[in-house]
Amino acid sequence: MYRKPNSYVQTFFLMAVSAMLMLYSAAIIRAQETGGALGAGAGIFRPKNPETKRSVTKPAPRSSRPNPAEIEARFEDSLGNANDARDARKFTVAEASYRAALKLKPRDARAYYGLGNIFVDQQRWDDAENAYRRALEIAPNNVETLVAISFILVQPRTGSLNAKRFTEAESFARRATQLQPSAVAFDRLGAAMMVRGIFNKDTEEVLRRSLALDPNFVIAQIHLADVLRHLNRWDEAAPLYKSAIDNAKDAPTLVLIADALQSGQRWQDSEAVLQRALQLDARSPGALFLMGRFLAVNQKYAEAEPFLKSAVEVNPKSFLTRNLLARAYLGLGRYDDAFRAYDQASQLASEADRRQLAGAFGFGGVGDGYMKSGQSNNAVRAYQRGLQLDPGNSDLQTKLTAARAKVTP
Repeated sequence: MYRKPNSYVQTFFLMAVSAMLMLYSAAIIRAQETGGALGAGAGIFRPKNPETKRSVTKPAPRSSRPNPAEIEARFEDSLGNANDARDARKFTVAEASYRAALKLKPRDARAYYGLGNIFVDQQRWDDAENAYRRALEIAPNNVETLVAISFILVQPRTGSLNAKRFTEAESFARRATQLQPSAVAFDRLGAAMMVRGIFNKDTEEVLRRSLALDPNFVIAQIHLADVLRHLNRWDEAAPLYKSAIDNAKDAPTLVLIADALQSGQRWQDSEAVLQRALQLDARSPGALFLMGRFLAVNQKYAEAEPFLKSAVEVNPKSFLTRNLLARAYLGLGRYDDAFRAYDQASQLASEADRRQLAGAFGFGGVGDGYMKSGQSNNAVRAYQRGLQLDPGNSDLQTKLTAARAKVTP
């Protein structure tokens, strides 16, 4: 069983400035233990479904050359079916229906926006970015798309383009606030500024604009509290944290709060919030992932496993979830399970992520585990798989040569 955390208020006021430096160093170590930076978001932001108006009359028999009214009716029906499937978390069905809608009307941005939404749900950040960019090419001033792409661009991804993405995230969110000022748009602008390391009066003002538009917007309260914490205004930050946690009433909001807490390295404080979220929705993919991440960060891999396995069942195309499940197996010394999980993750990985999977928190680590347990044949297999993902990895090549030398003919 995992340890019941101290209350948030107790934890908050026990922190001193010097302790924050120690916690930050420990957080870096724990992030390395879970295979590098885990990234914020975890698929917990849920953009609205695209608007649609289904046909209310019985459709006419399909002809080889439907007229414009029939095409419009079929498009709206496909879009509506996709929205329903998304709400039921039938992501494969939803994707097929959105793509069917696109075939009917390739220049309607709603279908691309819908695709982006289900990719966000599955943490498929590259696919989501591509879909939203296509939607913006067609409808460049759609506020919902601007807000959604701003969110996915702040999700750190392996590679060297994160700084550019973060800058774009701020730009898209700022455009959204100019086109249609809303609490969500101002919060996304503040969040993008925070990811860029901007914790100043300007960021504070942006987030206060969000709360002026919606005083009960709890995630904006969390973000503002984080800014105030960075400005060492502890007495102002503490009530905001507490208010956000106390006032959250549904699982998605609680997941957003937990994600913000974890992103701020407030791991212990996120546990009770996630427990509440899972009580409300035991199949919430975001809550399952974040609970698994919390336990993995604390090296409680056996306890993390059921949460991560459930997250994979709900969201099978999430690279982050499969990668973290594999890391849990590696930490447990279950090398066969780790090999399979990393292999499944590799099928969902970007090119940069594939290279990451070849390293110490991937097939390289699996091979090392096999070597320590005297399984040279399996070590060779793991190192070879790593080299398939990262052919230029000289460290893996050296290990492979050593493993082959120990294989019994």
